Amino acid sequence: MTHDEVMARLESFGSEKGRATNARYGGAGENQFGAKMGDIRALAKEIKSDQALGLELWTNGNYEAMILACYIMSAKKFSADEIDRMQRMVPSKGVSDAFNTNIVKAHPEKESLRVKWMADDNLMAARGGWSLTTERVLKSPDGLDLPALMDRIEKEMGAAPEPLQWIMNYCLASIGIEFPQYRERAIAIGEKIGAFKDYPVSKGCVSPFAPIWITEMVSRKG
Repeated sequence: MTHDEVMARLESFGSEKGRATNARYGGAGENQFGAKMGDIRALAKEIKSDQALGLELWTNGNYEAMILACYIMSAKKFSADEIDRMQRMVPSKGVSDAFNTNIVKAHPEKESLRVKWMADDNLMAARGGWSLTTERVLKSPDGLDLPALMDRIEKEMGAAPEPLQWIMNYCLASIGIEFPQYRERAIAIGEKIGAFKDYPVSKGCVSPFAPIWITEMVSRKG
């Protein structure tokens, strides 16, 4: 499938409602079609793996094209420096989520990137660092200084830009859910900062407000 054929398919998936959804939840700008994630994933399964096509899609700047690229490229074919440069090209939260989930977290040098990005002033690099740190909290916390991490969240999250605040909040909630010894403090930090306290959620969904999120998920674990 060629670049132009893919772009035509992505455009055919679009709608004004989708554009509004992508703008609200994914931070998409004007260069988008309004395609649903399900349609993008289905197209990725049809294409399977195509590194050259993925690079074309990544560099054209379209919201859906960049997300699709993350599903059809192989992380292992990029050097750590290339991943770092690509991270700094990320234009929005939705693309950031796709890139970090499908490319960065599959890269063999992700830990060195995590350490680098956690000290970076670039918004999307920092977001990548917090995304990788949250993964470590959930999957391999040995060696992480969780109290120091919570100190940093308490100090920085309240003033962080929303795309970064969102993933820092996820990290805070993950610590509170997974580590009983830090749960009370995680809830207290969430209460103090108040991030996403009034965030609207659909019926049956859990609020992203950390105190509610932590309490609900712990109760589900029994």
